[in-house]
Amino acid sequence: METVFYVGMDVHKDSIQVAVLKDGCARCEIERRLAYDFKKVRKVFRSLQRKGTVLAAYEAGSMGFDLARLLSEMTIQCIVASPGKIARKPGDRVKTDRRDALMIARLLRSTELEAVHVPTREDEAVRDYLRARADLKLDYTRSKQRLSKFLLRHGYLYEGSLWTLRHMEWMKSIEFSLPMLADTFARYMETLLTQKERLRGMDTQIEALATGARYSEGVARLRCLKGIDYLTALSLICEVGDFRRFERAEQFMGFLGIVPGERSSGPKRRQGGITKAGNVHLRKLLVEASWHYRYHSCASKSLIERRAGQKPEVIAYAERARERLQNKFARLVHGKFKKSQVAVTAVARELAGFVWGLMVGKVA
Repeated sequence: METVFYVGMDVHKDSIQVAVLKDGCARCEIERRLAYDFKKVRKVFRSLQRKGTVLAAYEAGSMGFDLARLLSEMTIQCIVASPGKIARKPGDRVKTDRRDALMIARLLRSTELEAVHVPTREDEAVRDYLRARADLKLDYTRSKQRLSKFLLRHGYLYEGSLWTLRHMEWMKSIEFSLPMLADTFARYMETLLTQKERLRGMDTQIEALATGARYSEGVARLRCLKGIDYLTALSLICEVGDFRRFERAEQFMGFLGIVPGERSSGPKRRQGGITKAGNVHLRKLLVEASWHYRYHSCASKSLIERRAGQKPEVIAYAERARERLQNKFARLVHGKFKKSQVAVTAVARELAGFVWGLMVGKVA
């Protein structure tokens, strides 16, 4: 019978703490700290491979997936474990790299680790670009808030819709009494306009990526759903990877963290807010998309154009999603008197189910 080695690793930017357990043996076989050097890592794992089968694991973190890809190239199965799904004892108050590596090795041996998806290098590059766009959008929003509060502090209040063309012209027409105030306003405005132009450039690049050969088919299907366009569709594909790794729609909803939390015991069943235990970036995008289902309406002209060339069953599936989600929002708000934020989160949960069904081909 071939020996199996379970390798737990605690990975840092300059070192890797390694703990090796042998199958059926309680004692730790190897404990050592390695420099974060792939040559040394390869040497250690080659020596283990000569003795038997090697399985490895480490927690997902800031060091990314390069170590997992290296081990995969060496034909070693490596799990990148989700940190939020690792059980920790409440009374355990001692945390060291050595203990963490040993804990991961033990959980790996008992098959209690839940793996995160390891994207391809191409998908990871696009994913990072999309997240950079989200960061820039947040900076742009903060810049608008800073500028509006600066004007408000000095008595300039605009009556009307903010950040329209008319509002921008009004701000540019303001004459400040002090040169320093005028210079401050100019700095704020320059930052705002620069960020706006950068956002436009990134959106153009995102559209080009979404319509490229690698992603065009999946993006085109997702754009059939109301509220989902290039940004959200491309983000879903790059963040999730293979949708078939979720056996049911409920699993995909749980991955996004938009299922209700629950604390039940005996005959009592208590459900609370959503768990928020999954992918934050996708959860926000789907909630934003779900606001499009607030009102009853037929498919818009732009939505009809997005659906051009798609199979009839895909379009029919998207129409069923539109009708169901619009009815759900209306029922929750007007029938059960739920807040709009609660209703739109519930809609986002069902929208995730429709996304999963569309991407795995369950559109019948």
